[in-house]
Amino acid sequence: MANALPAFGWAARDASGVLSPFNFTRRSKKDDDVTLKILYCGICHTDLHTIKNEWGNAMYPVVPGHEAVGVVTDVGCNVHKFKVGEKVGVGFMVGSCLSCDSCKQDFENYCDKMITTCNGIYHDGLTTYGGFSDILVVNEHFVVRIPENLPLDKAAPLFCAGVTVYSPMKYFGLNEPGKHLGVVGLGGLGHVAVKFGKAFGMKVTVISTSPKKEKEAIEHLGADSFLVSRDPDHIQAARGTMDGIIDTVSAFHPIAPLLSLLKATGKMIMVGAPNKPLELPTSSLIQGGKILAGSCVGGMKDTQEMIEFAAKHGITAEVEVIGMDYVNTAMERLAAGDVKYRFVIDVANTLNSSGGSST
Repeated sequence: MANALPAFGWAARDASGVLSPFNFTRRSKKDDDVTLKILYCGICHTDLHTIKNEWGNAMYPVVPGHEAVGVVTDVGCNVHKFKVGEKVGVGFMVGSCLSCDSCKQDFENYCDKMITTCNGIYHDGLTTYGGFSDILVVNEHFVVRIPENLPLDKAAPLFCAGVTVYSPMKYFGLNEPGKHLGVVGLGGLGHVAVKFGKAFGMKVTVISTSPKKEKEAIEHLGADSFLVSRDPDHIQAARGTMDGIIDTVSAFHPIAPLLSLLKATGKMIMVGAPNKPLELPTSSLIQGGKILAGSCVGGMKDTQEMIEFAAKHGITAEVEVIGMDYVNTAMERLAAGDVKYRFVIDVANTLNSSGGSST
């Protein structure tokens, strides 16, 4: 590949999901491209699914990571939105057709030709490698400017977890002051949803299977109330009180009790991705004219808007910053649910390029 850029990261080679050093090349910079040095990259549950091939689509070697933030080091001659030295981020996608109905409505995330930041196939036919690496080369349309007052390590997870909850809250009208929002699950997505809900001026109730999370939800994250989803008395007492629910849980769970919490014509938005089908008694929707919908990350316009809203309201993710050599342990802890609430890799200070394998 002419003028290809040498790059270094950590990759999984098989379904064990074990990550190890990996030398590779990025494509050469094009006229509309931005090159960035990655400083931090968040770890999303999708990364874990992908490296272990749990969705059956892994193209090894896989360099995961789609919550990458850093600084611009080079720009193509047609790039006018960004300049060298600016703080930027790259989220779930690095390409789309930019001409279909979805793209024209700023929903590049729903484009049939959307290209994921890692484990995807780019326009040139090459596999995309993600943010567990030192550099990225990305079309400027898929790069987001980060306001100066946002700390990069705590901003990184917003590029997936943040926009994944912000976009549907905005689209489905769950951002109106005074409305009552339920947040199911208090993990990487849920804790950010609580913060956005409060910043929108909403009443926020956290719904969790774990009673021990109540103090954290209310005293630290600012939720107004807390429900234990396995407690029938809790559910019964809150029936018909919520305008909307964001369900962030990625494991199998009953949803009929959650739907009972909604007011008439209330909306429940699924943003978690359980690995087996959920059970839906249709009467739970029909009675009360309720809406069950899904949402996947967000488009580029929403992502830029989200990051600016976060900066204005001081919203960041709760993170545990780790070194790259800790990443396999972090993946094990993530699988066990042992993180509050997002691992973020200090790429710039801990990615050692010596001894990398090119296989």
